[in-house]
Amino acid sequence: MQASTHLIEGNLGFDLSKRRELACCGEVRERNLTLNRNLCFGSGSICSGLRSSAVPMGAELARARNGIETVVRSSVKSRSVKAQVSGGDVEDLTPINPQGKSSGIVLPFVGVACLGAILFGYHLGVVNGALEYLSKDLGIAENTVLQGWVVSTLLAGATVGSFTGGALADKFGRTRTFQLDAIPLIIGAVLTATAQTVQTMIIGRLLAGIGIGISSAIVPLYISEISPTEIRGALGSINQLFICIGILAALVAGLPLARNPLWWRTMFGIAAVPSILLALGMAFSPESPRWLFQQGKIPEAEKSIRTLYGKERVAEVMYELRTAGQGSTEQEARWFDLFSSRYWKVVSVGAALFLFQQLAGINAVVYYSTAVFRSAGIASDVAASALVGASNVFGTAIASSLMDRQGRKSLLITSFAGMAASMLVLSLSFTWKVLAPYSGTLAVVGTVLYVLSFSLGAGPVPALLLPEIFASRIRAKAVALSLGMHWISNFVIGLCFLSVVNKFGISSVYLGFAGVCLLAVLYIAGNVVETKGRSLEEIELALNPVT
Repeated sequence: MQASTHLIEGNLGFDLSKRRELACCGEVRERNLTLNRNLCFGSGSICSGLRSSAVPMGAELARARNGIETVVRSSVKSRSVKAQVSGGDVEDLTPINPQGKSSGIVLPFVGVACLGAILFGYHLGVVNGALEYLSKDLGIAENTVLQGWVVSTLLAGATVGSFTGGALADKFGRTRTFQLDAIPLIIGAVLTATAQTVQTMIIGRLLAGIGIGISSAIVPLYISEISPTEIRGALGSINQLFICIGILAALVAGLPLARNPLWWRTMFGIAAVPSILLALGMAFSPESPRWLFQQGKIPEAEKSIRTLYGKERVAEVMYELRTAGQGSTEQEARWFDLFSSRYWKVVSVGAALFLFQQLAGINAVVYYSTAVFRSAGIASDVAASALVGASNVFGTAIASSLMDRQGRKSLLITSFAGMAASMLVLSLSFTWKVLAPYSGTLAVVGTVLYVLSFSLGAGPVPALLLPEIFASRIRAKAVALSLGMHWISNFVIGLCFLSVVNKFGISSVYLGFAGVCLLAVLYIAGNVVETKGRSLEEIELALNPVT
């Protein structure tokens, strides 16, 4: 793989008596270099295994490099991480890690951000139990078209919100965008809870959709940018876990409906509470240091780093930001930049992951889960939904523990492979006469295994992986574009699914979903990179080398 390697002017922190910063200046431009297996980003050692195909590195550079490495090795214990980059090469990358225990705090701020994920799941799930009761109350019990609008308007609003979320996050910052996002979430909750007409209900659902669309873009973005490298996978997958918790919360909130038909208003109104807490919590949460650095707000970035990671990590994190450096030397990306030759490959991977996620049939399986469980003798809709929801939460919790050990790519491949096998079981349970005596049991097993497989990788990984693989100057907009593809495909599948089932039969549709899952396995194996154990700056330098 041919690459132009740059040593970008930066500061290198060392643990001296007053932890003073040593300025390490210099820029080396070597064209036509072959990137060997050992491209190391150590604590001050950018290049230690480069092999030139044309002109060798100069003796002065070698002496300077060796001197820096000697000092760094004595002050920072480094670890080597192997990862595959877009060209297929394997790199040895040595992230900068602190010595001793960090005095910073991250978890409370991740928890505040995850209120957005809870609202995401809650608004998606709240209408399922409440639709029958609100339809009677608003006089649309016989009008399935208007009922469909009440359901699908949320998805339309989410599509709009996901595209605008990236631009807002770039312009106003991550925390301020969260606070702005609380406005449509609160207004939407109040309107839906107090609606006396279907028009008011639809407007409220549209505003709530815009709110969760913005949340879907900025929650994983914010978490990835404030999380330490060594636990970023676990913290990032918490986003999906809290979405599942939000869906379960909506299910639990609907339990009193049978006794109190007007309870549906309380169900929608409850969503205003976490929205208010989100706005208040973000007032006390640190801004993303990466966004602050991009804006040239260096003192604010250092203050944010001290809060998140502790004062002992300020120098090393600032060094990483300067090493990546693109945010301070290049203009803010425009939407059209996402489709340039420089970024399109990695942007297309992000969009493809969300397309595969939706085209693999998760919404179809959840939609048909009640009928499947009834065929097995489980008549309670609540029990069926609870089993699916519990499987999702359980699988996501397991994925959180595996994310930083097994890696993102392996979990994706395992997940889609398991989904393909589960879909095949579901399809055969509907068609093979020899399996007729066991069809109900097989259908339940296939559904539960499918949801478990989905929650292990296809569910949590895309939202985590995208902010990791996108360069800092395009990160917010690229995440927003990918999430927009998610909502558009979700909307289209919801619109066309029943028509396709009526024409081809559910067994054939499930077989098609199995084929999509197998295609996803092949695509991921050939195009997705592993990001486990690498800082966002290291990933950016590997996937988007400056030319």
